[in-house]
Amino acid sequence: MDRWIDGAWMQTYGGVAYDVFDPHPDQINIFDIATALANTCRFNGHVKKFYSVAQHCVLLAEQAPPEIALQALLHDAAEAYIGDLIQPIKKHPGMETFRRAEELAELAICAHFALPYPLLTPEIRELDRRILIDERNALLADPPQPWADEVEPLGIKIEPWTPDEAREQFLNAYREYAKWAGLFGYEPRGGRDGFQAA
Repeated sequence: MDRWIDGAWMQTYGGVAYDVFDPHPDQINIFDIATALANTCRFNGHVKKFYSVAQHCVLLAEQAPPEIALQALLHDAAEAYIGDLIQPIKKHPGMETFRRAEELAELAICAHFALPYPLLTPEIRELDRRILIDERNALLADPPQPWADEVEPLGIKIEPWTPDEAREQFLNAYREYAKWAGLFGYEPRGGRDGFQAA
């Protein structure tokens, strides 16, 4: 994709210039992802206590089968590069450019970690829908009106971590699931991020 905005890049935690509309797998780094997601609050910050996207990903991945645990951990990794936009805005027809930037980010992430695209398989999507209800019940005020997507919760107890705790838990989960991944036919390129993948 041609760069249609001059300077359409952002600096990551680790000092990488991430090209928003033409990302390359070499611009992706697990430490950048873990740090950004640990500092990003779910529900646009409208929570009783800070609760990060990183913790959401770790808790969800713990519920996933081993063969897709790494995909589950990274299912929101694009948000480290484009932000966490609430669904009513993201799904609006006028947000095509944002959705394309999200798609490009996920493609670069999948290429970097040698994972299949898209990361959000039907099984992970169902887990994501169900943990959302656990999170809502623990972290939000009583709903002012019915939610459109009311499903059975996973039954997970939500005890929010600090950003530092969330980052550490996310990296620990990555170390573990990257080891598993080789057993299922793909090898994350974790060595380039300072970890042994297998």
